[in-house]
Amino acid sequence: MRSFTIAVGLCLYALSAPLAAQEHVRAAQPQVQTRESQAAMTPATAIERLKEGNARFVSNATKRRNWSAKVVATASGQFPFVAILACMDSRAPIEIVFDQGLGDVFGVRVAGNVVNDDELGSLEYAVKVGTKLVVVLGHTQCGAVKGAIDDVKLGNLTGLLAKIRPAVAAASCSNAKDDACVNKVAELNVRQSMQEIRERSAYLKAALDAGKIGLVGALYDVATGKVTFLQPSTAETH
Repeated sequence: MRSFTIAVGLCLYALSAPLAAQEHVRAAQPQVQTRESQAAMTPATAIERLKEGNARFVSNATKRRNWSAKVVATASGQFPFVAILACMDSRAPIEIVFDQGLGDVFGVRVAGNVVNDDELGSLEYAVKVGTKLVVVLGHTQCGAVKGAIDDVKLGNLTGLLAKIRPAVAAASCSNAKDDACVNKVAELNVRQSMQEIRERSAYLKAALDAGKIGLVGALYDVATGKVTFLQPSTAETH
C-alpha cells in the first residue's frame, strides 16, 4: 500500500510540474505598455488610470510587480501613455504616487515644475511617440514656491524662481510660512505652466486643439499622498 501511495504521489507531481512551470512563465511575463495598448488609450482613460493608481497608493494597496521581469519586458522599447511635468521634490516620485510601472510614464522633473524650452522639447517628443496625456503636477509645501515668495537669489536658481513669480503676484499673498498662501501659489503656478505649454509650443497646441492629447493640472498633497486634479479654467480650455 505504501508503495502504491508513493507511486500515486509521484504521478500527481509529474502532472502538476508542467502546470507550475506554465504559471511561472506567465508570472515572468508581466503586463507592460505596448504600441497597441498605448494606441487604444484616450486622454480620459489615461486620467482614470492615474486616479485609480493614486487611490491604490493612498490606501497602501499598490500592485505587486516583478520589477526584474519588467526590466526585461521593456528593454526593446517603450510606449508610455502619459508625460508628467513635475517638481523634483523627493517626497513626490511620480511613478510611485500614481502606482505605475516601468514603461508607463515619461517623467520630466524640475524644481517648481516650471516650463522651459528643454522641457517643451521633451513633452513634444513624448506626444510624437504616442503619449495621450500631459500632466503638470505641483505639490503642497513646495520649496521652490516658498523661495519664489521670498524672492530668493541664489546663482542659477534665481532665474528659475523668477518663472514662479507671476503666480506669486496673482495669488496676492507674500508669506512663505503660511500654508494656504504657499499652496495657492503652487496651484496658480501649475496653471501658469499649463498655459505656457499651450502658448509656447505650436506642436502641442495643435495636438490639444485636435483632441489627440489632453492637458491637465494636478496637486499632490505631501501630507496625505493624495493627488487632486484641478478643474480647468476657461483660459485653459481654449
